[in-house]
Amino acid sequence: MEIAVLKKENAELKSKNIQLENENKWLKEQFLLAQKKQFGSSSEKTSALQIELGFNEAETVADSSPEVVEPKTITYTRKPKSVGHREEVLGNLQTEVIEYRLPEDEQVCSCCGGPMHEMGSDTRDEVVIIPAQVKVTKHISFKYACRNCERNEITTPIVTAPAPKALIPKSLASASAVAYIMSQKYTEAMPLYRQEKHFERMGIELPRATLSNWMLKGGEMLEPIFNFMHKRLLDLDIAHADETTLQVLHEDGRKAESKSYMWLYRSGREGPPIVLFEYQPTRSGSNPKQFLDGFAGHLHVDGYSGYNDIKSVTLVGCWAHARRKFVDAINVIPLAQRSDPKHLANIALKYISDLYEIEEELRDASPEHRQVVRNERSAAILSEFKVWLDKESTLTLPKHILGAALTYCKNQWPKLIEFLTDGRLEIDNNRAERSIKPFVIGRKNWLFSNTPRGAKTSAIIYSIIETAKENGLDPFSYLKYVFEQLPITHSKTAIDDLLPWNPTVQSRLNMKLNTSQS
Repeated sequence: MEIAVLKKENAELKSKNIQLENENKWLKEQFLLAQKKQFGSSSEKTSALQIELGFNEAETVADSSPEVVEPKTITYTRKPKSVGHREEVLGNLQTEVIEYRLPEDEQVCSCCGGPMHEMGSDTRDEVVIIPAQVKVTKHISFKYACRNCERNEITTPIVTAPAPKALIPKSLASASAVAYIMSQKYTEAMPLYRQEKHFERMGIELPRATLSNWMLKGGEMLEPIFNFMHKRLLDLDIAHADETTLQVLHEDGRKAESKSYMWLYRSGREGPPIVLFEYQPTRSGSNPKQFLDGFAGHLHVDGYSGYNDIKSVTLVGCWAHARRKFVDAINVIPLAQRSDPKHLANIALKYISDLYEIEEELRDASPEHRQVVRNERSAAILSEFKVWLDKESTLTLPKHILGAALTYCKNQWPKLIEFLTDGRLEIDNNRAERSIKPFVIGRKNWLFSNTPRGAKTSAIIYSIIETAKENGLDPFSYLKYVFEQLPITHSKTAIDDLLPWNPTVQSRLNMKLNTSQS
């Protein structure tokens, strides 16, 4: 009887020991990964060894020790430039030419006393910075009356000369001032308290509360343009989505430290470039459902389940996210093992790197050609990868980082291979990640929004600025142009004429830019 009890206790202790070892390994992996993210390089480039790892054929791919193929030699032919790098950099700037010549009485040869002639010149360039300046524009509207009526009639008609409407009534705000402050905060990530000090050094007192009020009023004025861009995005059939955290201090019924979210939606590689932000207090899946109501087509996303139940939408997975998880697995193993071609993470990274190599070759291809090549080459790689994945995912503990990476790929597989169905689709959601990055960088400087109204305003302004940038427009110039036009704009057609991709806007702003540089 005692032997049976001891055997049972021994088995339980062994099981408990294995569990503790697995937990200990998981904690070590999390610690190493946290160290890597905090102190290591943020680059996710695949090492040369990972790039050159080879494949076995599909029927033998279940073996996790594929042969290593010989490294490929790639020869690049660089097209000679017609101008130097400095000339290329300075080519878009306004140029002032200053010439230096000898006075006529000094154009005498010191050897023979004969006259000298110009034989050439030396040229050097300097970059001259002209700081921002603040000035006051007084708008004086003269009033006119009839002297005869003043003398002989009961009433006297008074006519006032027309003048432009104030952007914000009873304020000092001008189109250029509001555009400048918005551009400084949302393009250059300069918080309003720093701008307040900046204006003090320029000789004018503009309190932070005043600047904040201008931002709120200006953002509300931009909302009709945001709504038009939103409607245009819903008319497309390919989009991208992402989300990131935001802290809003004063939300009804919520603590100041609660997490809110800034959602991003944008167009794909075709159609007008559109980037839209939306503030929401939660990460609920109801938010993209509501924002994308009326959209039908493909939506590029990461693995977040909140996008799963959007009506009339087919989700496209992100290979960059899948790759990132295998990179994390490499970062938590001992340094000596990271270059091991037989390590499962390196094998997975090789498959993914080959997919990206094909995409790089097809960067400038037509959608039709891209789809044909994907079906010929990418599909074969994915088929081999899937056989390998199914085998290895059953042999690796899912709670470890490597196991989690394998499980992610397996669970996301239908979405990860969806890009094969349409040459307009992309292999990852990096387009959305690049678009949300300016907000993430800005958030590090201004840290939080004070109220939901401020968060909504920030979403609108970021949308306008990032869409302007995507359409090749300078944010300040575009905002200034829009604010100049808004006081005289009333119809929906006129709002449509202010959209960043409108040919009239493009030609006017580019013409203004060229005029200022000439």
